[in-house]
Amino acid sequence: MKKYSTLLLKIAVFLIGLPVLAACLYILPNIIIELFTMPPKGIFLLISIFIMLSGSASFFFIALYQAYKLLNYIEKKEAFSNLSVNALSIIKKCAFVISGFYTAGLPILYLIAQLDDAPSVILIGLIIIFASVVIGIFAALLQEILKNAIEIKSENDLTI
Repeated sequence: MKKYSTLLLKIAVFLIGLPVLAACLYILPNIIIELFTMPPKGIFLLISIFIMLSGSASFFFIALYQAYKLLNYIEKKEAFSNLSVNALSIIKKCAFVISGFYTAGLPILYLIAQLDDAPSVILIGLIIIFASVVIGIFAALLQEILKNAIEIKSENDLTI
C-alpha cells in the first residue's frame, strides 16, 4: 500500500510541475521576444516580470525535486534521517524565496493591473504569496517534528 501511495504522490508532483513548465516554455520566451520589440519605456516592466517569473519558477522546480527526493526516502524507509530534514529545509527556503519574489513584484503586478484594468492580477500574486508562505511554514513545522523524532530514535537506539 505504501508503494502505491508514494507512486501516487510522485505522479502528483510530476503533474504539479507540468503546468508551470508549460507556462515557462510559453510565457518566458514571449517576454524575451517582447524585450527586443518594445520601446525603452516598458523594458523595465518586462525585465522585472521576467526576473520574477524565471526566479520563482527555478525555486519552484528545486522544491519539487526535493519533494520527489523526500518521497524516495520514504519509499526506501529512510524517512527518519537527516536527508529528509535537509530536503524539508530546502523546500522551506524555496517557499520563502518564492514568496519574496512575488512580494517584491507586487508593485509591478499593480502596474500591470492598472495598465490592463485587471485587478485579478494582484489577487493572483497575493494567492501565490499566501500559498508559498503556508508551504514554507508547514515544511518548517515538519522539519522540527522530524528532527525531534530523529533525536528520540537515536536516544532509544542508545538505550538498548
